[in-house]
Amino acid sequence: MNPSQDIIYLDYAATTPVDPQVVHTMLQLQGAAGDFGNPSAMHSAGWRSRAHVDNAAQQLAELLGTDAERLIWTSGATESNNLAIIGTARHRQHHGRHLITMLTEHKAVTDVFRALQQQGFEVTWLRPERNGVLDIATLEAAIRADTQLVSIMHVNNETGVCQDIAALGACCHARGVRLHVDAAQSVGKLPLNLAELPIDLMSMTAHKLYGPKGIGALYIAKRPDLHLEPLLFGGGQQQRLRPGTLPVPLIAGFGHAAAIAAARMADDLAHLTRLRDRLWAGISDLPGVQLNSDPALSYPGLLNASVADIEGESLLLALEPLCVATGSACNAQNQEPSYVLRAQGLSDAAAQGAIRFSLGRPTTTAEVDCAINLYRQAVRTLRALAPDGAA
Repeated sequence: MNPSQDIIYLDYAATTPVDPQVVHTMLQLQGAAGDFGNPSAMHSAGWRSRAHVDNAAQQLAELLGTDAERLIWTSGATESNNLAIIGTARHRQHHGRHLITMLTEHKAVTDVFRALQQQGFEVTWLRPERNGVLDIATLEAAIRADTQLVSIMHVNNETGVCQDIAALGACCHARGVRLHVDAAQSVGKLPLNLAELPIDLMSMTAHKLYGPKGIGALYIAKRPDLHLEPLLFGGGQQQRLRPGTLPVPLIAGFGHAAAIAAARMADDLAHLTRLRDRLWAGISDLPGVQLNSDPALSYPGLLNASVADIEGESLLLALEPLCVATGSACNAQNQEPSYVLRAQGLSDAAAQGAIRFSLGRPTTTAEVDCAINLYRQAVRTLRALAPDGAA
């Protein structure tokens, strides 16, 4: 399942290849020979399509420890984030117009909050500790009587830092505040039991867990006073929260990817932990290299490291054919240092010299060893070319 024989792909936080079993499932639903009917139609072709949607919802629900009725299909985590945050903020305006999020959130969250600020909502932007973790006391101090929503990412897409969602959620619920979680980087990768976690809304996407692009979901907890204002209008599909004809092949692919993830999660985590530790051991002795997150507090599929005196874009180019990133894929065209790392307290220079390695299910030991050699050689080469002759 290697994306290409010509590259070494270590950018799984950006996207993953679709699992061959998932591809097979989706192909069975394409064309006249498949169950191509509109799942909203009241005839046998529609009912067959609806059965695939219902099965996928059950597969995803089992992965998350919730009921299938709690899930709304979307086009991806970006849409899920928008629906959750804007839909809640508008519906709960009577409760208050104060919102809380973190400076290290994905653009699909930070830009939503900035849009709400322009609409008259007040946003408090929380800064994490140097290790990337949000201190509970910081959140407690920020919550006010008119706070109605908090949005916190589970696993950071640049550093892999995991937030203590259980503690953060308990803090929010004790004050009558709703918690939204962007779990795009953790669903299917880390255990999540929504029957036990104090999460009100959770966004996810298929293409981060070896499913297809273009399909995501939003979990909405069953609470008497938890309602959203829709962003789209049309048919009455999905409780009128997200109208439109459901893309059955994509949904079926998401469900199958979720089922595979549930079966493989323990093995995947052990595999990724071994490879991450090997990668860090192979580059950590280079002068000026620093790790930008605590492995004990992070998802093992991500490793973010900075190297002193070297600019990240130059290092990225020198690492070809190694496919890695200097930050979030959605922000790749921006030459500014990572806002996530700067919010953690790193200098502009350290943030500018950061590389994100993200490992995946198909990653091999040989690929990690090659990445180590490429990184070490690139650092040596760029330092030799530096004006001061740094070595």
